[in-house]
Amino acid sequence: MQFIDPHVHMVSRTTDDYEAMRAAGVVALIEPAFWLGQPRTEVGSFKDYFSTLVGWERFRSSQFGIRHYCTMGLNSKEANNEPLAEAVMELLPLYATKEGVVAIGEIGYDDQTAAEDKYFRLQIELALELDLPILIHTPHRDKKNGTYRSMDVLEEHGCDPTKVIIDHCNEETAQEVLDRGYWTAFTIYPGTKMGNERMVDLMKHYGPERIIVDSSADWGISDPLSVPKTAALMLERGIPEEDVRLVTYGNALAAYGQSGQMKESDWTDAPDIDRSQLFSGNSVLRNGRKTERSETESDNVIEN
Repeated sequence: MQFIDPHVHMVSRTTDDYEAMRAAGVVALIEPAFWLGQPRTEVGSFKDYFSTLVGWERFRSSQFGIRHYCTMGLNSKEANNEPLAEAVMELLPLYATKEGVVAIGEIGYDDQTAAEDKYFRLQIELALELDLPILIHTPHRDKKNGTYRSMDVLEEHGCDPTKVIIDHCNEETAQEVLDRGYWTAFTIYPGTKMGNERMVDLMKHYGPERIIVDSSADWGISDPLSVPKTAALMLERGIPEEDVRLVTYGNALAAYGQSGQMKESDWTDAPDIDRSQLFSGNSVLRNGRKTERSETESDNVIEN
């Protein structure tokens, strides 16, 4: 089977992860803009990060046979620094219209402050202006109320639920999200949030309609192979292959394909990997290598 991981933060992952994902069948991924573990203090750090998502990381992914897309947004945690948030909002229209940007996100609430609400609403309006899908981050604390509040705000702004992906859903929130007509995404983390055993149970209960599975792998304890591993467990537990394909491939393509930036031919008709290519003078190769890694060679790292 082939897979799309529609929520994975590859800027914090290694080339080994790219190789493992491609070997497991991942053909495309979406990297949402998010926070970096500690607050950024200057708008220039956002500019460089956004540039990395549409530039170097897109190139790096292609060097392992995976098509890379991204979403652009000011995350809810950093929305609480209002002077910085105002400056980031000036940048977003420029980056949101770059090639390969498939949504505004991930946006929403963290502590559900007034500042988070303000910039959530501003970014909803930006998505509507650009006719882009929206990726919603639901809060880790007070998730139920935060998820319901997010949908209430989206509806206040007249958003079409079929163009909104509500992520980090769980058993407490899934039914309401589905009932309101949104794409309902589940983050599969090892040992926390939504594990793949729980995801199998949810699939048996709800079926595949508007359900999306992702890894959200980042700089913390997480697994960039969560999507193929969950698919394997679903098949083992008797879920039909077509249903598994929908939640690990087809639904993500349908949801984010509404951007006009993502289509299946992007990877089915992709050229062969050419690692002689450079990005701003940089390659993923090391020690003069021109071919795939051999057992006697060291791990891939970046060099000039």
